Amino acid sequence: MKILIIGAGKMGSFFCDLLSFKHEVAIYDTDPQRLRFTFNAQRFASLDEIDAFDPNLVINAATVKYTIDAFNKVLPYVSKNCILSDIASVKTGLPEFYAQCGHPFVSTHPMFGPTFASLSNLSSENAIIITEGDHLGKVFFKDLYSELHLHIEEYTFQEHDETIAYSLSIPFASTLVFASIMKHQDAPGTTFKRHMTIARGLMSEDDFLLSEIMFNPNTPSQLERIQEKLSQLQEIVSRRDSDAMVKFLSTVRDNLK
Repeated sequence: MKILIIGAGKMGSFFCDLLSFKHEVAIYDTDPQRLRFTFNAQRFASLDEIDAFDPNLVINAATVKYTIDAFNKVLPYVSKNCILSDIASVKTGLPEFYAQCGHPFVSTHPMFGPTFASLSNLSSENAIIITEGDHLGKVFFKDLYSELHLHIEEYTFQEHDETIAYSLSIPFASTLVFASIMKHQDAPGTTFKRHMTIARGLMSEDDFLLSEIMFNPNTPSQLERIQEKLSQLQEIVSRRDSDAMVKFLSTVRDNLK
């Protein structure tokens, strides 16, 4: 299969390396400097080169802010039967784009961002494949993610957004609040250092990505849950209510099972 990857960032480069030994792969980026270390794949810095390559599949690995813009730039240079795909962690606007683009499509979310995951061992990581989409495209990604030993779930676009609001918005919000009140400590404890490692990793991500995840329409209800539990904990601490604290901790342990 001839595969075009848009974007030579962390995930684009990962997919390029992964696929280039079984497929004919080309990678396009508007910044030629990002293509310097591309191995075993064609490197495109011009849209005209895409036309001659004539890919069967496009994997859009551009940052969330530019996902749809990147598709629109490439569309005039690919055939109508070319499958469009994205790996975006935020699907805002994509269902509407795919509905009018005139191409078969498949949308997935590999939930192993390079900040924390070990890309050489993904057996404990997950991926989501969106149910709305081209059958052959979904089979391709299901086979690919299975080869990586990922756990695969299939959700609709709506279910994906709801899941992401829970699985990303809650830890993102908690980490952001934690880091926003932190001060330097000369002798930090183990728990503090672990939280700070998570916070630094999170803050290395693109601001637009963080914003879009937090702006998910389903996020406000999750933030309300955090505020509710924090108020409950604050009241228990203020009253120094040992019995209530034991019940609170018991509930937390049950949630972690």
